[in-house]
Amino acid sequence: MRRLTAPAQGTKSNLGNAKQSTLMHLLASGINHKTAPLEIREQTVIAAEDVVDALRDITTNGTAVEAAILSTCNRTELYCSLSGDDGDHAIRWFWDNYQPAAIDIRPYLYKHRGADAVRHAFRVACGLDSMVLGEPQILGQMKEAFATAHGAGATGKFLNRLFQHTFSVAKRVRTDTAIGASAVSVAYAAVTLAKQIFSQLSEKTALLIGAGDMIELCARHLREQGVHRMIIANRTLERARALADPLGAMPISLAEMPPRLSEADIVISSTASQLPILGKGAVESALKLRRHRPMFMVDIAVPRDIETEVGDLSDIYLYTIDDLKDVVHENLQSRLQAAREAENIIDTQVTRFMRWLKSLEAVPRIRALRETAYAVREQELERARRRLARGEDPQVVMARLAHALTNKLMHAPTTALRQAEHEDDTPLASLGKLLNLPEED
Repeated sequence: MRRLTAPAQGTKSNLGNAKQSTLMHLLASGINHKTAPLEIREQTVIAAEDVVDALRDITTNGTAVEAAILSTCNRTELYCSLSGDDGDHAIRWFWDNYQPAAIDIRPYLYKHRGADAVRHAFRVACGLDSMVLGEPQILGQMKEAFATAHGAGATGKFLNRLFQHTFSVAKRVRTDTAIGASAVSVAYAAVTLAKQIFSQLSEKTALLIGAGDMIELCARHLREQGVHRMIIANRTLERARALADPLGAMPISLAEMPPRLSEADIVISSTASQLPILGKGAVESALKLRRHRPMFMVDIAVPRDIETEVGDLSDIYLYTIDDLKDVVHENLQSRLQAAREAENIIDTQVTRFMRWLKSLEAVPRIRALRETAYAVREQELERARRRLARGEDPQVVMARLAHALTNKLMHAPTTALRQAEHEDDTPLASLGKLLNLPEED
């Protein structure tokens, strides 16, 4: 992540006090593969090592009370709770400080508030907002994003509840629908595309660059499709070996990759590098050694691992993550019914979450009601004690105590009922139910 401008400096975190408020406004804002092209998304990725600083900035300067950041190859999103309804201020602050200055992010930005923010979180976790409908990787990425925010002390009652509910909804959708019945993901789409380029994958050699979850999925899918010879290249050889050994693949370091590139018929790259790791010159050299036998290359990294100019070379079939959309589309039809079922589950769960959120607004009133009742009780008890100390008849004192408590505790609801009789818009039945009154015949 490149922070182009310095964030406003807060003197002290407002988390401790503000989180005590029960009236909170939820906000979700960001860009994704639907709203922004790859060249925009790859410039707005927030590196994992910078996320904690970003969270601390936004929660210590009063912009947001709680915050979490989800930044993947297909989306960068901010989830936050606000003590006021000025969500636009939080959005402006975040993107002003965490985007390249040369980009106007506004045309690509979406923002959701309240129930819409809750629904968005649920849909993202269930894979309904993904490039590949129903893909499961995003749930793990959301869990990691929440764990980072929680560990940084940037979440509280509201986001904790939101994300836990989100994970529960995602689990239910995968259990109750066929959204995850088959292996559909960006990795699966990449392997499907390789099958369209090469009719016999079993005779091909695959070079996988990186050692993260996406590369592991690609390796497993390739193995399932009969690819027997795979090379895993990673910056750390130990990490490459940890992934390669269970799959029977060959681990190498990135430094060893250039001379081995010519062996690869299939190249799939997904690293966290901020700069390309495969340039046009290296690929040209590999093509000469291969005597121009074609190479199929998929770059699913954001920012991109393979220079764009590589795609101009003859005998190179280079695809980016956005190119996979066409392959993904073929899998959509079988998932649409499951998606509709998932949306019904989400609608129900959004209503349930918003009821919980709404119930918190009653907490201060309930607390005030109890405190008032306790104060009346203590006042009347003290009067009763003084009467008993003067030697008054205990039976009379108890009767007066009961009478005084009844009158004082019933004064407010009695006044409310009388006032309601003169106001047409006041639901008398609801007041009666609230006060536990017997229904009239």
